[in-house]
Amino acid sequence: MMSDREIPVGFIGLGAMGEPMALNLIRAGTPLVVWNRSREKCEKVARAGAKVAQGPEEVLALCATTIMMLVDGPAIDAILRRGEEGFARSVRGRLIVNMATTEPVYSKGLQRDILAAGGRYVEAPVSGSRKPAESGQLVAMLAGSPHDLEIVRQLLVPLCRSAIVCGAVPSALQMKLAVNLFLTAVVAGLAESVHFASSHKLDLSILVEVLDASPLASDVSRVKVEKMVSRDFSVQASIANVLSNVGLIVEAARKRGIASPILDTCHGLFRETNELGLGHDDMAAVIRAIERRTTTLQQ
Repeated sequence: MMSDREIPVGFIGLGAMGEPMALNLIRAGTPLVVWNRSREKCEKVARAGAKVAQGPEEVLALCATTIMMLVDGPAIDAILRRGEEGFARSVRGRLIVNMATTEPVYSKGLQRDILAAGGRYVEAPVSGSRKPAESGQLVAMLAGSPHDLEIVRQLLVPLCRSAIVCGAVPSALQMKLAVNLFLTAVVAGLAESVHFASSHKLDLSILVEVLDASPLASDVSRVKVEKMVSRDFSVQASIANVLSNVGLIVEAARKRGIASPILDTCHGLFRETNELGLGHDDMAAVIRAIERRTTTLQQ
């Protein structure tokens, strides 16, 4: 009989976030069975010791618990074959951990279908981009049954500096959207601050120093202001991904009938940045949309 340390865990989705997360699990001694649609994305984790499955069906068949770090609901549905005859076979007796940022209503529906098929479900979205993913400093928000949450909390120790239980599904994803609203507004405000200082010919190195000493300084502000000042838009959290997440928040706000003036402004700025062809750049590139507005204003 295998011990808990010997039972393999599945990991599907080895993108910008998934790859470093999987590597941290392997380094912590978690045996992994992985799969990614682009096979080359599996190479690094395979060298680290993971077993690469031939397809997602093999991951689900071999593992009692499978983490899914995918881009959206349709991608999850395709992997699980939701709506097809194979869905029940894929999830029955399995714990599915959804770490993607999806619509809360989608997650609630997915939980319903998985439970009906004899499976178990935890939503575990994380706050943080690639850098904290690499250093194991993500913050996870968890929702599900108490028994399953304890399993997932232990599993995520190598990935997260904190894993916070939010309640029943979909409260973790609702919490993630609330957190993302704040983070998006912070980065957009920071971009406008840098643009304002630059337009007044201020020494941006002094701006960085002042912001770093301010009571609002954070890991996010320190990283993003340096990227804006140096014009380094190498991706940590892409404009396209942020725009998608902001769209989820906007939709949730509309469904709830709540005012969202700051959110709406940020949504416009990130949409404009994406339309500038910067979708694959880091979210710090939102400063380009603000600069574009200034150019238009001054014409």
